[in-house]
Amino acid sequence: MTSTPPQIAPSDTTVIIRAQAITLALGEGDGLVTVLDRIDLTVAAGETVALLGPSGSGKSSLLSVLSGLERADSGTLHVAGQDFSALDEDGLATARRGRIGIILQAFHLLPTMTALENVATPLELAGHDKAMALAQDELVAVGLGHRLGHYPAQLSGGEQQRVAIARALAPAPAILFADEPTGNLDHTTGTAVADLLFARAQAAGATLVMVTHDEALAQRCRRIVRLEDGHIVSDQTRA
Repeated sequence: MTSTPPQIAPSDTTVIIRAQAITLALGEGDGLVTVLDRIDLTVAAGETVALLGPSGSGKSSLLSVLSGLERADSGTLHVAGQDFSALDEDGLATARRGRIGIILQAFHLLPTMTALENVATPLELAGHDKAMALAQDELVAVGLGHRLGHYPAQLSGGEQQRVAIARALAPAPAILFADEPTGNLDHTTGTAVADLLFARAQAAGATLVMVTHDEALAQRCRRIVRLEDGHIVSDQTRA
């Protein structure tokens, strides 16, 4: 099993995520539901953090807000030196580029592109002049050097998630967000993918924030933030 990366205690100089009084409601009228209720959360550079809780606790919504995929209704949010709470959707997309990598449960690979193209295309769109070489290096690093020309339908679920990890890490982001990264995988494959995720995040020096309902997976992080009904109910860092 991959060893846990060394952690850095939060301070004004090392904070990479600072969320204050984050509130988010979904729906309208009588169907309006508050999914995040005045959340405060600070994450230091280099931390590995699990957002743990049952379905409906707000953990995935919190990750969506922290990563800039969803705008909070109120509160302030600073991520990797950017004031996310002051940006519109285009501004958030620009702020994410090169700073944030995102891995989702459903892989979200483009079916008409090879593994190499899936990793290289976002790099090309971001203006990297050696996108193909960077993509190939990252795919080799996740053990898929022999699958560069294969399409998603030709890859197993574990291999598809490895491509997604490579795509997220190829731009060398400061923060890696993962939402149930092993949720679509069997236990053995999920464990192998988790090993890889922690190892590659550590090698890249990236802060890792991961949503999970799996207690064992959460325990691999040095810090566990537990959510219930849109609130943080505990925040523990292991020695």
